[in-house]
Amino acid sequence: MARSAGGMWNGAAGPVWCAVTLAVALLIVLPTSAFAQTSTRQTQQTRGPSLERALRSVVSLLPVWPRDGRRREEPEASGVVWRDGRHIVTAAHVVQGARAIFVRRHDGEIIAATMRGRDSATDLAVLKLAGDRRLPPMLIERATPVLGAPVCTIGNAFGLGLSVSCGVVSGVHRTGTGFNPIEDFVQTDAGANPGASGGALMLRGGPLVGLITGIFTKQGDANIGVNFAVSVALLERVVGDLIAHGAVRRVATGLRLRAAKRRLQVGPRTVRVAAVREGSPAALAGVRAGDIIVRANARAITRPADMARVAGLTPWGGSVRLDVRRQGTLKQLEMRLGGKGDAARRGG
Repeated sequence: MARSAGGMWNGAAGPVWCAVTLAVALLIVLPTSAFAQTSTRQTQQTRGPSLERALRSVVSLLPVWPRDGRRREEPEASGVVWRDGRHIVTAAHVVQGARAIFVRRHDGEIIAATMRGRDSATDLAVLKLAGDRRLPPMLIERATPVLGAPVCTIGNAFGLGLSVSCGVVSGVHRTGTGFNPIEDFVQTDAGANPGASGGALMLRGGPLVGLITGIFTKQGDANIGVNFAVSVALLERVVGDLIAHGAVRRVATGLRLRAAKRRLQVGPRTVRVAAVREGSPAALAGVRAGDIIVRANARAITRPADMARVAGLTPWGGSVRLDVRRQGTLKQLEMRLGGKGDAARRGG
């Protein structure tokens, strides 16, 4: 019997029409399926070797604790092999107070290490491998990752051994999270749990974009998808000093800042200079109490922590370009942080 449903079907035409429809469907489905399989193979081929290489550049840390200082919830930690292959970068809090530190490679080999230096202001520490040992260094991406970029963490979560967890970049240049006095974080939803601190945050193509140091939780100390990694820019600033000097060379800006607007006051968020210490870099640059800092090194300053980030990223002897608003007039000032005759404030 014929049936009308957007086309004519009858006993003779039905099979022919079905055959044509099936042939067209196969033409559509088969190439798509083949393409999907090819795409999957290509993805595995491009990501697999990158992750395998990265695993050789991430290590598990085995701190030896005093009898009364053993950490049951985080007995082990993670670290990343730095540029020269002789140093390991990690989070300072995971090795603080340890009597000795050992490094376990991905293949199980254990190597002794010693503390080269630590910086409590950024929660970073550098270890030196014993003897002349060198390990494959992690590739490093200098550019700031874009929002939504696919990334993976590699770390020794809960002391179970190195594992990989993937997600995306959720935010960049995060400050004011409450973890450290100086912050420049890459935020990610890629999994990180106790023991993963000091591990790598890397693009899925391989290069490092951050070092995991903070897990944001509400109640339990476990991953809820808001994790923070110290940016490569801040890593390079701090690690370079720790390797060369055993401490970070800094000079205080001399600024005391406060939010210029109340929490629910409308308008742009700004930062006001509450006081300037006499003879400090800020005073020598011409900053005055009452000034509103609009930008520093071309970055918007919306909270005091933003200014701490810019100062923390500036190398010893470098300068910070300030845009300040004074009585309605925008002024450009240059603040030099450290140099001949300046006393460095070392460490954290």
